[in-house]
Amino acid sequence: MSEQKNGKSQLNKVPFGTRVRPYLIVAPSLIITIGIMVPFVMAIWYSLTNYSFKLPTHKFVGLKNWVDMLTSADFWNALKVSLMYGVISTAIEMLLGLGVAILLNNLNNRLSRILRVLLVFPLMVAPVTATIVWQLMLNSSVGIVEKLFNIFGIYNFPWAASPKTALLTVIMIDVWINTAFIILLVLAGLQSLPKSPFESAKIDGGSAWFNFVNLTLPMLKPSIYIALLFRLMAALQEYAVIFALTKGGPGDTLMSLSLTAYQKGFKFQKFGAAIPFILVLWLIINVAAKQIVKLQRNAQKQAAGLEE
Repeated sequence: MSEQKNGKSQLNKVPFGTRVRPYLIVAPSLIITIGIMVPFVMAIWYSLTNYSFKLPTHKFVGLKNWVDMLTSADFWNALKVSLMYGVISTAIEMLLGLGVAILLNNLNNRLSRILRVLLVFPLMVAPVTATIVWQLMLNSSVGIVEKLFNIFGIYNFPWAASPKTALLTVIMIDVWINTAFIILLVLAGLQSLPKSPFESAKIDGGSAWFNFVNLTLPMLKPSIYIALLFRLMAALQEYAVIFALTKGGPGDTLMSLSLTAYQKGFKFQKFGAAIPFILVLWLIINVAAKQIVKLQRNAQKQAAGLEE
């Protein structure tokens, strides 16, 4: 008993600010966790109901929405569109971003500095605004791109008006908007690399390709994976560019998971039926992000010489 009293007395002697400090440190992360988990749990619950903005009440329907989704051709088309758009646009942006970043890093002159400033401009334009501008540029009667194509004997190119070229068109616009993001991230990674390995390779007579494959690329992998993570996550859930250009058309050619969920939830007001599409999209992004983060951590260890 005496030991307990001594412990309590010592605890009372600790200033109040010192006692609550651990709780204050944990509080922000706890609030964020609650802010994420509550909507997530609510989304799962609503996906098991017939919730609709038109109905005053909703009832539990079990897995009906999920079964309807998995047996629907709209879902599989939306899944294909989302994956194709996300993978193709990200792959092109990563290749272009890496190539341009290496070029700018090697130039290191006034032209390079000017280009670095100009490359930021697409990131300053809202995706919807950029899409509308591109829509005017691709117009068959007044568009500047159409006029350039006419020089080479190509007239009335369908662009977003044809199911065969609609996906190509939105990917082209996405690449124009977001490649600069990859360039800036990779360029920052290139400029943070140590100089001594490259100086040693230069003395030993290593070629540019040898230096890139054996020095630049292994040390740059952490930055590449970070750029890949952000772009792939954004591309898989892209909504603004597709909606501003064709609203998912022509037909259902560009109806991604995001657009299909929007259409079902807000246009047809079947909120419960729309949520499973978003949850599947979340699952895909979550799995992809975990794999990329795992690769990024392994790359960090390898670059630091800690790989077993």
